[in-house]
Amino acid sequence: MSGPDARTATRAEYCVVACAETWRGAGEVLAAAMGTVPTVGARLARLTFAPELLLTDGEALLVDEVPALGAPARSVEGWLPYRRHLALVATGRRRVMMGAAQLDLYGNQNISLVGDRGRPRRQLLGVRGAPGNTVNDPTCYWVPRHARRVFVERVDMVCGVGNDRAGAAGPSASRHHRLGEVVTDLCVLDFATPDGRMRLRSVHPGVTADHVVEATGFDLVVPDTVPRTRAPTAMELRLIREVIDPSGFRDREVAS
Repeated sequence: MSGPDARTATRAEYCVVACAETWRGAGEVLAAAMGTVPTVGARLARLTFAPELLLTDGEALLVDEVPALGAPARSVEGWLPYRRHLALVATGRRRVMMGAAQLDLYGNQNISLVGDRGRPRRQLLGVRGAPGNTVNDPTCYWVPRHARRVFVERVDMVCGVGNDRAGAAGPSASRHHRLGEVVTDLCVLDFATPDGRMRLRSVHPGVTADHVVEATGFDLVVPDTVPRTRAPTAMELRLIREVIDPSGFRDREVAS
């Protein structure tokens, strides 16, 4: 299929494709995408290599046709009330991409507060569903601004459970615990190391491994050779620009 030249892809569109890849091979599970770029990515995955993915309207409906961002679903294939949604969470039938105010070397995530827990400098979202997500469902993270204040030596409060803590807690926490990729505006990271530490997996165009290391507040595992993040295909660019996000909301989250 002809379409836009992949050489015109923006940083945001590379991030969309990297997020979409986290749902490749997931099977018939609910895609729980939090954030604009992950949402575009989940819809792109559904329209291309993961047609079995289940998508919601963000409330209580499973959508059939993939709507553009901000548009109502024209076709609905099911009702997903809160009780059934929680049943999916508890049985591992979701694949989640959450945000993170802080992440550490082992993937412990904080979205609750910044500073001392007894007297925080910033109050954020609270723990929300992060513990349940991470011990029940495969979980990835999206960080739109890769910086040392996000990638920290030690998170101020653990919300999403990292590999070290899940292992230490035993089978009740580790049986279904699986952290996938961390997609940022600079790179893709993962935990494919023997001890579950964070590793640099690929860098986006115009970014070097040294750049990522400099923007990370702990000793990241960096392979000898770091590949480039996969470029969007012409078909993927057309779907992103014309079908899923014609208003360009993705560029508000990741500047070109």
